[in-house]
Amino acid sequence: MSDQPNPPNQLNIEISEEVAEGTYANLAIITHSHAEFVIDFVNVMPGTPKSKVKSRIILTPQHAKRFMKAITENIQKYEAINGAIKDLEEIQLPLNFGGPTAQA
Repeated sequence: MSDQPNPPNQLNIEISEEVAEGTYANLAIITHSHAEFVIDFVNVMPGTPKSKVKSRIILTPQHAKRFMKAITENIQKYEAINGAIKDLEEIQLPLNFGGPTAQA
């Protein structure tokens, strides 16, 4: 460890274990007003009529645009290494997602 202070403009970010585990989402619902963008992340399970929002992120329009640019840049880097990501419309998914229909 160094006793040197952080250089100017360096941000020290911490993450708790719970947050570091992440939350899976396979649906994002985006709404906006004149002052903010709201992104709700949802985990939709096949065969269930109801799903809950797992996480909500609220951004200013400026931060939403920066987020969009960062996502675009990262997708381009990913595809340069791993190949093109197919859109869901291009993938033929079975209606039961490959598994048996769940029963309770």
